[in-house]
Amino acid sequence: MEFQTTRQYIQKISKEIKSHLMGENRWDHISNLLEDQPEESKIAIKLFFDSILLKMRQLEASDIDMGGPGCNNQIWFRIYGTKRPDSTSGEYSIDETDLIILNLLTESERKQLFQQRHLDLSYRIFDKEINLWTRFRVNIYFDLTHLAVNMRRINEQIIPFPRLEFKEQAAKALSLKHEKSGLILVTGVAGSGKSATLDSIIDANNRTMESHIVIIADPIEYVHKPIKSIVKHREIGRDVHSFKDGTVQALRQDPDIIIIGEMRDADTIMTVLEAVDSGHKVFTTLHTSSAVESIDRILGEAPPNEQNRIQTRLADVLSCVISQRLIPSLDGKRVLAKEIMITNQSVSSSIRNNNTGELYQIIQQSGEQGMNTMEQDLARLYSEQKISYFEAYINANYKNRFEELVKYNS
Repeated sequence: MEFQTTRQYIQKISKEIKSHLMGENRWDHISNLLEDQPEESKIAIKLFFDSILLKMRQLEASDIDMGGPGCNNQIWFRIYGTKRPDSTSGEYSIDETDLIILNLLTESERKQLFQQRHLDLSYRIFDKEINLWTRFRVNIYFDLTHLAVNMRRINEQIIPFPRLEFKEQAAKALSLKHEKSGLILVTGVAGSGKSATLDSIIDANNRTMESHIVIIADPIEYVHKPIKSIVKHREIGRDVHSFKDGTVQALRQDPDIIIIGEMRDADTIMTVLEAVDSGHKVFTTLHTSSAVESIDRILGEAPPNEQNRIQTRLADVLSCVISQRLIPSLDGKRVLAKEIMITNQSVSSSIRNNNTGELYQIIQQSGEQGMNTMEQDLARLYSEQKISYFEAYINANYKNRFEELVKYNS
């Protein structure tokens, strides 16, 4: 079907949805409506949605939102950090978006969605213009009893590792060639580019070392082709039940590097520490905004009777913490700002003795060892005229320290 014909077909089916039905009865009714359609019609609806996703590359959009009353019948894109509706994509009733979103899912995925009231998965489409598959990280959820979806586009190209501008000491900590074991944390708020940084680090190791890399993620985003390394991808829900299970199983698969998409709970944190204890190089992420907050978060998840043991283990195995943000730049795009903490004797002693309040000063004074605070990096980006003073200031964790750095540098 052509685009406009498919749109009319979606409108026609949506008008068959019985407005008096509620809850499970309504979703059974919509599911049955879709199942009654010819296979070629269901494929046409999927391709219709795919054509909207293809616009994201042209717009340089990172995210798309659709469905539910909250979207006000519009399709929204996030472009360089700003989310706005797209006037060229048309308007869709919430019944139409319910149909379009539900049509993306298999029967088992629909059951999981209705039971859990949300669903995380990956999705991919083929972009003929660039002759590549484009992948998306997908979250489907309910908004006032209607379906809504957010999709984040995964870049087709990995950021080359040198473009991340790590100092030599940090780059060595991230490389299997220089350090065979240790825990590396990549932290930041949602949308700060953690996955892109991890993919760049994975790619650098894949290109330089003969090794076995196991990636456990929810969902799998970028799929790495083996270059010098074996690279295994295990998606939560499809290939393995949980991060904890995936990590335990990975230890039996003779890995050199284990990538754990996120440390979401105390069980996963404890399992990650055990994996590092066994002599592996482990990378994972946290939703924290600084190195100090990251350490406090891990220690805070430990049971009170385990605090001392966890402090000692973390002090022994932690290698590096990268805390990052994407800052709106003066050219209308975004630039990476990052705080780097590399474990040395002072860092290790502070963690072991539960004196995490000392860590910020250690980072600030250890520039010659490859470290820097977020405020120091923001001040650098401002002095290089890459970001405005306002953006640097509002993204600083310690605003008074940022102001002092700017005054000192000027």
